Amino acid sequence: MNKTLYILILTVLFSLGATAQVKILTGESAKYIRFYPNPAVSSINFEFQKDYNRSFSLQIYNFIGKKVMDVATVTPKLNVPLTDFYRGVYIYQLRDRTGNIVESGRFQVIK
Repeated sequence: MNKTLYILILTVLFSLGATAQVKILTGESAKYIRFYPNPAVSSINFEFQKDYNRSFSLQIYNFIGKKVMDVATVTPKLNVPLTDFYRGVYIYQLRDRTGNIVESGRFQVIK
């Protein structure tokens, strides 16, 4: 492999989070949950694709980083009503029992 390809690979790896790096290098799928609809209007659904664990928790943050929702124990299918959410982009974080981020993503609320 040439030097340019090494630099490209290192750049991609450094731009990813540590959890994503491990999953890509080991060949695991990076998605535990799927969420829909996106963009959402009145509610958003989170469903586990695999590896459901009762000890997982789900936090939702607005775009400026303020926590707007914390679900201490998630269920295999979770419906989140968006009545108190403003229009904008939100970040979700799925965490394990030790507080490590297992997965994160973003969704949009349009009203």
